[in-house]
Amino acid sequence: MSQPDADWITRIPAATRDFLEDRRLDEVECIISDTSGIARGKAMPASKFARQTQFFLPNSIFFQTITGSWADAAGAEGFTEPDMILKPDFSTARAAPWTADWTVQVIHDAFLQSGDPVPMAPRNVLKRVMAAYHAKGWKPVIAPEMEFYLVARNIDPAKVIEPMMGRSGRPAAARQAYSMSAVDEYGPVIDDIYDFAEAQGFEIDGITQEGGAGQLEINLRHGDPVKLADEIFYFKRLIREAALRHDCFATFMAKPIEGEPGSAMHIHHSVEDLETDKTLFSDDVGGETAMFHHFIGGMQRHLPSVIAVLAPYVNSYRRYVKDHAAPINLEWGRDNRTTGLRVPISGPDARRIENRLAGMDCNPYLAIAASLACGYLGMVNAIDPTAEFSGDAYSAEEDIPRGLLDALDLFDEAHEMQALLGPEFGRVYSIVKRTEIDEFLQVISPWEREHLLMNV
Repeated sequence: MSQPDADWITRIPAATRDFLEDRRLDEVECIISDTSGIARGKAMPASKFARQTQFFLPNSIFFQTITGSWADAAGAEGFTEPDMILKPDFSTARAAPWTADWTVQVIHDAFLQSGDPVPMAPRNVLKRVMAAYHAKGWKPVIAPEMEFYLVARNIDPAKVIEPMMGRSGRPAAARQAYSMSAVDEYGPVIDDIYDFAEAQGFEIDGITQEGGAGQLEINLRHGDPVKLADEIFYFKRLIREAALRHDCFATFMAKPIEGEPGSAMHIHHSVEDLETDKTLFSDDVGGETAMFHHFIGGMQRHLPSVIAVLAPYVNSYRRYVKDHAAPINLEWGRDNRTTGLRVPISGPDARRIENRLAGMDCNPYLAIAASLACGYLGMVNAIDPTAEFSGDAYSAEEDIPRGLLDALDLFDEAHEMQALLGPEFGRVYSIVKRTEIDEFLQVISPWEREHLLMNV
């Protein structure tokens, strides 16, 4: 066994060291993402963390549904809950500036007792896809956009979700996209988001008001997919904590408010040569390459099979409604926000493809892995895309599964995709999501009581 690293503080990011300057670190949160993207782990005194190289958690955290129940996904060995070995990635150490004491969070990687990566761990799934790219001499680069709502406190699940109260004393208004006055309504929350992000060393590319009441978008700078998935994982908690300071909730539900637009996690993709960092999407004279088109072709062919990962809950499919700011197709177009795949305006060095299908309720590790996997299979298999779509793509055929069950059926049949993401991950993921559907079907909705109680 490796020896404890008494000088681990010297290996953490500069922003975290600056946060701790002239302060005594009290606590370390050792965390890992579960299947849903929830942070699981242990908190311990900093002195104890410095004395150990690893800690243990049962593998059953990846069999847990969003409700806290357990799916029957343990496999042939049965539900024995063997321990995984979790080892810290010190490059992920980030401040938790909302806590009462001086606390640092550290993301850990999960290993089997044999030393192999745990195949169901979301961060390992993304690393598996990255390894496939690197084996080809390719380096994927992404830039994510995060949409979310700030809503009034809601402690009664039977009550509809309402927009938060702005600093003017009025509820947040809808249909105010890009309004600076609307952003000012949530100024105190946004100030804390900026402060928390700075303490954690995260660079925000911009914050804008989206079309929904109390809906905001945060853009992150492009970079390494694993690093940015870590940032989104941290950002969700950061934003929730900032909202709680101001008597409101932040929600990343795909469709939290009836009649309002859903929240997406748009993912911009490009691919570079691993050695030269030169984009593979543009040729020497700035034109589009075959690889660029094959990436689009791969996304068109394979995205239906991973919609269950990009839209992981029954609520997710309420986003895919015609003319409601979310794509319902797999068309591609240049500077066209009605297509599922958009090529933004850019110079040759920044040529990229935006996947507009993922919901913000996704697990960022899994959604980025699945999206990159689609493009990878397109490049490897030289899949040509359809012709570029012109005009309003909402007039095109719908290509998105209408519900989670249909999406899971496509996922289960996608053998080439599952081989890339990992067959054991695919097996467990499908079982967990089907268990969540069964749990959902046990709940009777207000619509059913209103329209069926006395009429059928």
